[in-house]
Amino acid sequence: MTYDVAVVGAGAMGSAAARALAAAGREVVVLEQFTLGHERGGSHGATRLFRPAADDAEVAALTERSRPLWRELEAESGETLLEETGGIDHGLHDASVEAFRSLHGANGTVLSAAEAAERWPGFRFETPVLYQPRSGRLYADRTVHTLHVLAERRGVEFRVQSPVRALRTHNGLVELDVPGGAVRAQHVVVTAGPWSPKLLGSLVLLPPFTVTQEQPRFFAPRSADLEWPSFVHWGPDAYGLFEPGSGVKVGLHASGPEVDPDTRDFRPEPQRDAELLRYVEQWYPGLDPNRSTAISCLYDNTPTSDFVIDRAGPITVAAGFSGQGFKFVPLVGALVRDLVIGSADTPRRFRFQR
Repeated sequence: MTYDVAVVGAGAMGSAAARALAAAGREVVVLEQFTLGHERGGSHGATRLFRPAADDAEVAALTERSRPLWRELEAESGETLLEETGGIDHGLHDASVEAFRSLHGANGTVLSAAEAAERWPGFRFETPVLYQPRSGRLYADRTVHTLHVLAERRGVEFRVQSPVRALRTHNGLVELDVPGGAVRAQHVVVTAGPWSPKLLGSLVLLPPFTVTQEQPRFFAPRSADLEWPSFVHWGPDAYGLFEPGSGVKVGLHASGPEVDPDTRDFRPEPQRDAELLRYVEQWYPGLDPNRSTAISCLYDNTPTSDFVIDRAGPITVAAGFSGQGFKFVPLVGALVRDLVIGSADTPRRFRFQR
């Protein structure tokens, strides 16, 4: 059978693209090398941050383009996917603080370190704190499952345990070698995260990718009365958010060891783990470093940390989300759809050749 589009990877980005393409009238198959909702890639886990960039106007605008698309997903599914709990940035230079004032206006507030510590005593602050009341948390596993359900309603076929062993163009079609025989499609969308460079080889000139195994932890708050907005701490490049039922997730961004996604061990690297514990002890008086649980996740990173969302002939790629792309999931689905059907380009910063 020949499909209009074959999507490789059934994580958040691939499932969002499949749903959007099916809604545009395309016949879509999604090929997943593991099972739906597996824990080996970058989409698993209960929560993710949702926050407009503090001082990057283009990324902040893209976040706001994503917000109504999240609400559309919620309306279509009846699920709560985005909760606005408020979010803070601190540790930025004065120029970034001024850029924040100019960019966010009435949608953001700058507090002194003392004012912020009085409001959020679980933190320690040394610089002005930038507060965005419409930041919050996304429910990641719930989102992925929701996208699977909505895509299937629109006729998308999901094939699990179907690793793509080779990809080639032949007679005007793209052929994908999978167990049981080749799948043919007019167009292929590769949303395979850290496996994307291996799969694509020389077919598409991607920027260099590094794959890292990140190792945040859940920490128990010392008091149930403390308030925990989502947060980013610049300088140490740390992030975190409160996850109901688990505690406060804190991680050092893009600090993990490089790994092969097929042979990662899921175990924290001791030196980096000790660094995280010292960081939490120094900056979060409201958390108990002695009551925590290590977790593991994958980042696929480009040198600039910008994503790759671009098309080369019959192949579209969406990858390199560096642990910070989840807030764009429904927008990425729409951008991929537009590339496949030829209705629009993606922003220049996301193209293969910057």
